[in-house]
Amino acid sequence: MADGPPVGREAQSARLSQVLDGLERGRGAVVEITGEPGSGKTQLACWLAEQAGQRGLPVIWARAPRAGEGPFRVFRDAAGRTGLAEGSDPADPAAWYELIRQRAAGGVLLVDEMHRADPSSLELALRLIRSLSSSAPSPSPASPSPFVLVLAHRPRQSPPALLEALDLGVRTAGIVRVEAGPLDVAAVAALLDRWRRPAAVGAYGAGAPDAATAPAYALPGGTGASAAVLHTASKGLPGYLRLLVAAGFDAGLWPDRAGGDEDRLLREAAPLLAELGALSGPARAAARAAAVLGGTFRPADVARIAGLGARDGLAACAELVRADLVRPAGHGQRLAFRHPVVGQVAHADCDLPFLLDAHRRALRMAAERGAPAVERARHAEHLVHTDGAAAARVLAEGAAETVTRAPAIAARWLRLALDALPARGREVEERAAWELAHCRALIASGHIREARALAHDLLAEGGSRPADPGPAGRADDGGARLTPRLLLRAYAVCADAERLLCRYEEAEAIARTGMALLPRPLPAVLSPEATELIYEYGLVHVLRGTHDRIRPLLREAARARTEAGPSASAALGVLIAFCDVFSGDIARGAPEVTRCAALVDALPDGVAGHTPDVLALLGCAELYLERFPDARRHLQRGLDAATGGAQKHIRAHQLLGLTMIDQWAGRLDGAERRAVEAEELARAVGAPDVVTLATAMRAMTLVWARGRRYAGEAVALAARAVDVVALGRGWWATSAISLLAHAQLLGGDATGCLRTLRDGGGGDGLPQVQPAFRPSLLALMATAALAGGDAVGAERLLADAEADAGRLGLPLQWACVHRAGAQLRSARGEHAGALELFERAAEAFRGGGLPVQHAWTLIASAPATALVRGPGAALDVLARAESMARACGAALAVEEAERVRARLSADTRPALGPHPSAGPRVVDLWSALSEREREVADLAAAGLRSRQIAERLFLSHRTVDSHLGSAYRKLGVYSRTALARALGPAVPG
Repeated sequence: MADGPPVGREAQSARLSQVLDGLERGRGAVVEITGEPGSGKTQLACWLAEQAGQRGLPVIWARAPRAGEGPFRVFRDAAGRTGLAEGSDPADPAAWYELIRQRAAGGVLLVDEMHRADPSSLELALRLIRSLSSSAPSPSPASPSPFVLVLAHRPRQSPPALLEALDLGVRTAGIVRVEAGPLDVAAVAALLDRWRRPAAVGAYGAGAPDAATAPAYALPGGTGASAAVLHTASKGLPGYLRLLVAAGFDAGLWPDRAGGDEDRLLREAAPLLAELGALSGPARAAARAAAVLGGTFRPADVARIAGLGARDGLAACAELVRADLVRPAGHGQRLAFRHPVVGQVAHADCDLPFLLDAHRRALRMAAERGAPAVERARHAEHLVHTDGAAAARVLAEGAAETVTRAPAIAARWLRLALDALPARGREVEERAAWELAHCRALIASGHIREARALAHDLLAEGGSRPADPGPAGRADDGGARLTPRLLLRAYAVCADAERLLCRYEEAEAIARTGMALLPRPLPAVLSPEATELIYEYGLVHVLRGTHDRIRPLLREAARARTEAGPSASAALGVLIAFCDVFSGDIARGAPEVTRCAALVDALPDGVAGHTPDVLALLGCAELYLERFPDARRHLQRGLDAATGGAQKHIRAHQLLGLTMIDQWAGRLDGAERRAVEAEELARAVGAPDVVTLATAMRAMTLVWARGRRYAGEAVALAARAVDVVALGRGWWATSAISLLAHAQLLGGDATGCLRTLRDGGGGDGLPQVQPAFRPSLLALMATAALAGGDAVGAERLLADAEADAGRLGLPLQWACVHRAGAQLRSARGEHAGALELFERAAEAFRGGGLPVQHAWTLIASAPATALVRGPGAALDVLARAESMARACGAALAVEEAERVRARLSADTRPALGPHPSAGPRVVDLWSALSEREREVADLAAAGLRSRQIAERLFLSHRTVDSHLGSAYRKLGVYSRTALARALGPAVPG
């Protein structure tokens, strides 16, 4: 028995249940179930049959056959074994009408595929519709009991008379129309989850079709992202979704093919194969020819591939349109299969001799028209094992055209081409170039480990035995050796793969070895291969945090002319500008970023995509410069270009930049979604440092969005992520550590915040932190030190922050410093000066488009506002801040506004810990701690440091800090000193 209504069809199921309720009260009805092919009409009918059976109502099935002779073919099964009375005319409509009414009386008659009805069956159905419509006269007492007539059909193929009668009945006669439209993403995700469990066969009544049973598949992942991709590919229609899953759906290959399991696809496609089998001979040939052409096609081309004359070809295509297998597509009388997977089923059903001949014809046609290499390669891939090197070169050419848009397809074509090309002889150099292109395509499609292994193999052979070009400039026949230029490219590709796997030491060593092959000083004109290697070498140093070492070399390269074209020149410029900004050299970097942005904006997407890192680097440089609209524009452009499974690693980087912008701009829901997607992509390509930063960003977003009750869990999430990163590993690590520190302070753990930043940033001055963010992080440390009662340390840190902010001159970095300075002045009792700094910081955050930080600053300023301008002004400030925070979904800021308002309203003192007189309340709070939190808090109050506690309790240092931070929040304290005061005699023992 099925476990509930069909997924995503709750509203439709409720309407069908109402129809059965009416039948039990003696009221008949007509139900129309309508929808696209694959929308699940039969499944809804089956569910209705099951529900009727559970109520003890008889169920009769009828289905329009695809072929047959004689009248009333639809209703023959419904007539039962007895059929018409002896002596009745088998063509008499009245006799059939009375028979069906008698058989269906008091139950449910389900007619599936009504759009295929023969004329006599159609006339009988129309008569039944009229008799059951609410506008028809009530039957006499001698008439059979009322029943429910269910008609499932496809509107595109249904006879006009049926459509007219049903439309009229829906408007005037109470016919119930149930539309099986596309499912939403959530329903697709739920359906995929249900398919992972063994399917349960329902008791749908006599004659129920087997299509109701659900498949038990091993599905490609269970995340929301994969459900969204499958939803788009299937158009939300469960029938097509089943086919895609059966084929082993691969987003990188879609829509060229669903996946690699054609046998399973054909097994699942039995109903679709039956549709194709019901066609006439010419139409079947046309369907197969159309499948060979793929995409959109012209009837004349179909006729030529199928070996039909022009007139017969048009007639065959017209039959395909009537059968709704193909539909008009765009202008120019072009056609396309109603869904790409329909064409793929038709293609998989072709026999091999036909396929080879058809694809050879199609390749010839494409060449005659001068079609792009991508179109020709789609046919050449089927001929590569028969037509050899000629087909292989078409595939390589097609791969070069599509690698930016569809790298997984490019990688497959290059693999096929390499299998067909000899490993020795004149093709050695050509083969080596294809192998490097194959590695690039694998990297772009997310198969980085595979690319790394292939690149190492190629480099081992080419590096140990440099090519010895003969008189013609070709390598000899001694093996797959690399020319000097290809050797440079091999080093760049190998270093790229290592970098993307976060193996920075290996990447730097490999790139440095390749750089040793370049003359120094660099030549006036750089080859594309040399430019590529220099760019990769620079990227490695940027991500290692050793960008200062590479800046002179990059500037030397920028002065040379490159043969690699405008995209490579722009990429080098962006990398140099990024290094300047990253290093805190704003005076030099800011104008360079502006110049490079203009260069990149002038590049078409296809050209910019050849250097996919450039948009991510440019967006991050603009983010450091606080140019958030420009950063969003460039990061989103890169994200839009990296579709279809392309450049997963770069997509993850772009998502991280957009996550940070969304978080600052108060779009917390969007920030969380992007962080989750970045984390999934990074895990998929095997980039642990990117996973760490994405997790830390998600944790930071969750602290803001869910408030202090969730802060402990979010901080623990970030701490677990940071625990796997070796400190001082460069940009990724320091960025993740700074986010963890932010989350710790917001969660109430000032001590943990200070320790995290000191450990991860290299000490009090944070020498290992990127200079562009150093002022705000020093200000964060000052705030944490102040919360811990160390005003002297806070003052020292704030002085360093002001000096760094002065060198940078960035408004939002200054805003963070001003806010920390205001808090320090408030602690000294300088409330007027504090309020001035608070207001300067708040205005900077407002002008920069950071509403959450704006609201947080206003909340922090409320006590000073109350002392300087009165409680009413402070309450107005809190109301503004709370309204802003609610609009952003920043629950933490809303909670803080409510807490400060309560303190102001009660005229209580601002204290770091509970009042000494609150002994009984502290005991109650102590009992609220978990056993482990009590152990950690007891030892911390006794003066032990976190590492000592960790050793004593056999815990990690991060776990101790997490428990301690949770205890701080529950007790309402912010430092170990306050913790000891708060616990006092309540501490056990």
